[in-house]
Amino acid sequence: MKKPSKPGLLDPAAICRSSDPMAVRELLTKIGDKWTIFLVLSLELLGGRARFSELERSIPGISQRMLSATLKNLERDGLVIRELFPEVPPRVEYEITDLGRSLLRPTQGLVDWAKENWEQVRRAQSKFDAR
Repeated sequence: MKKPSKPGLLDPAAICRSSDPMAVRELLTKIGDKWTIFLVLSLELLGGRARFSELERSIPGISQRMLSATLKNLERDGLVIRELFPEVPPRVEYEITDLGRSLLRPTQGLVDWAKENWEQVRRAQSKFDAR
């Protein structure tokens, strides 16, 4: 029996049958990792461009190693541009790209959902853990 469709919902099976399902899953995994959302939002809040140290201060709990690795991944994916200035000492700035900015609206929706629902999720976890 075929399940009824719901307008606007993406069908995971259709995504898995797309021309490159691994690419879609890989990108969703990257976007949903622990630090990507925070970095994209922080860059935008810092005016779209920031130095490494500014980003590090804006995201409590991120290590220098993780910040560096995440920025490299974002640069590789075209969400961030890294610019090195030939000064002494060298200055490096990171800038969010238009592609990175296009991630802001859906990301903000996820952040809003988390802010609105974290207490309910926490209660469900406590109830589950008490069983």
